[in-house]
Amino acid sequence: VQLQASGGGLVQAGGSLRLSCAASGRAFSGYNMGWFRQAPGKDREFVVAITSSGDRMFYADSVQGRFTISRDNAKNTVYLQMNSLKPEDTAVYYCAAARLWVPQRAKDADYWGQGTLVTVSS
Repeated sequence: VQLQASGGGLVQAGGSLRLSCAASGRAFSGYNMGWFRQAPGKDREFVVAITSSGDRMFYADSVQGRFTISRDNAKNTVYLQMNSLKPEDTAVYYCAAARLWVPQRAKDADYWGQGTLVTVSS
């Protein structure tokens, strides 16, 4: 599976962005998907994940109620809608695919996208 993340950019605090992660290869619908982020000088951290069927989602406490993950298996794409953005959300955002686990730890992921930069100005 190859993953291509897009949609990052510069936004003011309180604004919104929608990230997309397009997958190529076979059996996207068989993969659990997740988003992680990495701020400068910090470790990569879990943001949100969704099961292969899309019936369950998991959120980090820091984004609960502000971010929403969804997927369209017909389009081989997973989305991250980010609302009420804060300066501390500034990071490179990575999408991840995992066959066995719902990726809530970086080591759970089998495949990674290349990352897309989100910058939130105050």
